[in-house]
Amino acid sequence: MSVEQFTRRTLLVAGGAIAATWGGGLYVPAQAQGLAPTPSMRGGSNNYIPNAPIVERIGGGGFWMTGTVRRAGDGAPLAGQRIQIWAHTTEGYERDPHSHGATLTDENGEFRLEMPQIVPAFGQPHGHLAYDSDEFETVFLRPVMSSSKDTSLRADFVLKPV
Repeated sequence: MSVEQFTRRTLLVAGGAIAATWGGGLYVPAQAQGLAPTPSMRGGSNNYIPNAPIVERIGGGGFWMTGTVRRAGDGAPLAGQRIQIWAHTTEGYERDPHSHGATLTDENGEFRLEMPQIVPAFGQPHGHLAYDSDEFETVFLRPVMSSSKDTSLRADFVLKPV
């Protein structure tokens, strides 16, 4: 490679290759200590109803609850995991059975469920989510929206095997 062909990027790559082999051995980056499990949030289990049905949508929709589910330690995505979702919405209170529904994660550990617009309860617009099956420890989440005008909310789970 000529001097004219060197860019900052090629210099960094070349320097990294030199550093990786310096000392006669191959450089191996430090391994992560593992992904820590998600702790349950205070107030997350409020108005929880066990065994809410798996649904295509809660109510009339218009708002999206999304997220991922991964295994603690290695962070592998978990397919087929049941996530229950409920909230105070334009169509009902969080204690109402029709404001609850569950969905399953896809092959990438992702979930997505449409529901009515979340509205403030106790001054904060927030949702409730639960992983409550037998394979992993139960986790309740209560994420708060930055604005009551938001039309989606995301919550990610890292689950610890039982």
